[in-house]
Amino acid sequence: MDEVLAELSEYLSLKLDDRIEIGFAYGELTLLTRRDDLLDLLRFLHDDNRCRFISFTDLCGVDYPERAERFDVVYHLLSPTRNVRIRIKVTTDEDSPVPSVTEIFPGAEWFEREAYDMYGILFSDHPDLRRILTDYGFDGHPLRKDFPLTGFVEVRYDEERKRVIYEPVKLAQEFRNFDYLSPWEGTDYVLPGDEKAKGA
Repeated sequence: MDEVLAELSEYLSLKLDDRIEIGFAYGELTLLTRRDDLLDLLRFLHDDNRCRFISFTDLCGVDYPERAERFDVVYHLLSPTRNVRIRIKVTTDEDSPVPSVTEIFPGAEWFEREAYDMYGILFSDHPDLRRILTDYGFDGHPLRKDFPLTGFVEVRYDEERKRVIYEPVKLAQEFRNFDYLSPWEGTDYVLPGDEKAKGA
């Protein structure tokens, strides 16, 4: 572990002990916190002179449908003065909103809209929480693991009608399962033509 990260994790555990769980993943410090503590934690990381995480890098969602709180909301911050990155994780479900961080990091506005659009994650006190990547009438949230692979409808411009139309998705062919086995390992079934070789 990096010396700067070790020092930072020790400092954070002293200052925020009851509000965070500390871990390390992929060379970065990871803090797990509760939704109710998120804004206080981010404000501390932003304003504290030993932290100064003033650069908001990313916000993304992760879907674990088998969990009661199926979503992780993951924030990535950078401290230019310390040259260190940090990751903050919060869990939530489909109905419980996560506090919007746009008050602290105005650049998070479109990231939160994307997480709402792609996963259906709600953000309380967001200035403009609406879809950003999919169309207004889009049904569902495409990055959820239970979203159908083909979607529900397709959108296309109809030259005859001179407008955009929505149609149910029609597959050109039926789904097929491919086994992707190596030809050297063989298959669990007889390929067409092989039955002749086994009979000889």
